[in-house]
Amino acid sequence: MKSLVHLEQIERHIYLIRGQKVMVDADRASLYEIETRILIQAVKRNAERFPEDFMLQLTREELTLLRSQSVISNKGRGGRRYQPYAFTEQGVAMLSSVLRSQRAIAINILIMRAFVKLRELLSTHKELARKIEELETRVGTHDQHILNIFEQIHELMTPLFPPAEPKRRIGYQPDFKSRCPLTRTQTKNPLQ
Repeated sequence: MKSLVHLEQIERHIYLIRGQKVMVDADRASLYEIETRILIQAVKRNAERFPEDFMLQLTREELTLLRSQSVISNKGRGGRRYQPYAFTEQGVAMLSSVLRSQRAIAINILIMRAFVKLRELLSTHKELARKIEELETRVGTHDQHILNIFEQIHELMTPLFPPAEPKRRIGYQPDFKSRCPLTRTQTKNPLQ
């Protein structure tokens, strides 16, 4: 049976709708190799086994989103006349008691394994996200500490006292250049 349906094929048919992982009735029927109407008839005959948290009917908006994500037939082309049903993990388990063929039992086991695998992946991602957030928080505080260190280094680099302005000399300061019309380079040699 595993050679007929791979776990990856099942995982592609699990969608997140209303915050729950679900499988659409048409996908379930194709995995069981039965018509969708036969699956729905079996569910309706056993309606007491499928409360709201086991099965839900998709809204038009959800169906539109689902059509954009996967290949579900459009209205008017021989497609469905009603909104599809989606089964939660508990609904999938309950279907195994309604459909008793060997293929249905084997497919349900694979589907339950796919749900478990997805749950493990989600918990791994949540743990990874938590660790990344913790690291970002730590790094964020490190940045502030590093900025504080740089500020302190800059404070240490500035002298305690501002540099003194050059002192003006007290007393008479002869200014030879401005008073003497000829400087040494301009003086003429008397022997010339």
